[in-house]
Amino acid sequence: MDNGNKTSIKKYGLFLLALFLLVINIFLVYSDFKSSQKGLIFAMLDVGQGDSIFIESPTGTQILVDAGPPRKILSQLPRVVSPFDRTIDGIIVTNPDTDHIGGFLDVLKNYKVDKIFEPGTMNDSATYQNLQEEIKKQNIQNILARKGMRLHLGGGVVMDILFPDRDVFDWSPNDGSIIAKLSYGDTSVMLTGDATTKTEKIVLSNFPETKLKSTILKVPHHGSRTSSSVEFVKAISPKYALISLGKKNKYGHPHPDTLQTLGESSAEIFRTDLLGAIIMKSDGKKVEFSFKK
Repeated sequence: MDNGNKTSIKKYGLFLLALFLLVINIFLVYSDFKSSQKGLIFAMLDVGQGDSIFIESPTGTQILVDAGPPRKILSQLPRVVSPFDRTIDGIIVTNPDTDHIGGFLDVLKNYKVDKIFEPGTMNDSATYQNLQEEIKKQNIQNILARKGMRLHLGGGVVMDILFPDRDVFDWSPNDGSIIAKLSYGDTSVMLTGDATTKTEKIVLSNFPETKLKSTILKVPHHGSRTSSSVEFVKAISPKYALISLGKKNKYGHPHPDTLQTLGESSAEIFRTDLLGAIIMKSDGKKVEFSFKK
């Protein structure tokens, strides 16, 4: 064997060793992350001007609420999901606009999904039509989310659907957005999609403030002034307000009026455009935040 071949074999061996060590390192880091969890993970992923939230219960049940615009979600999921994990237990479509569902086709092509929950609103976009075709193709159970449903995610984590409380097929996507409350011990999160003040009023009329009060408010519609009414924010009385939005977006989100309302509620505001992915961990009593750009 000549020296050239020996050198090539040696380089190839070193490459394989480096690749092996990289895989082991990723596995160990993720294993350490999982072992330190022992509670609820709630992550608002940084998908730009859109929404995507990852939830994992103490028993490992994984839920993806929205998937942001196209070509964003797959670079974000590895922040919270092992590269060896290719299953997601359920996905929730809060509304069928592209900035909420654009990434779901990528998810369905790369992960096995068990169930899908939708509000029942429609969209004429090709993105929505292609998503519906893929759901049928994979024969994924598609469930209409309705008020009164309680999803048991395991380990004491539950998600209560607060809205829609009726058929919303002819409503605008934003008015018909799913609103749900995630609860784990003393920690709770109000999930709002792109809900408008119209939707907020319905929820306020259906539930007492004691039911709505939450540790965290996922600020509806990226901080638009069409949402986050003073009455709604007051009822929720959040300690933290999380806003998902893109840097220097053309919509002017978050609107100054919304920031003022949140400020008057004394909520601490976290924004993906400034902080990147916002990851909350809770043991059911206290919450800890970390941020990943």
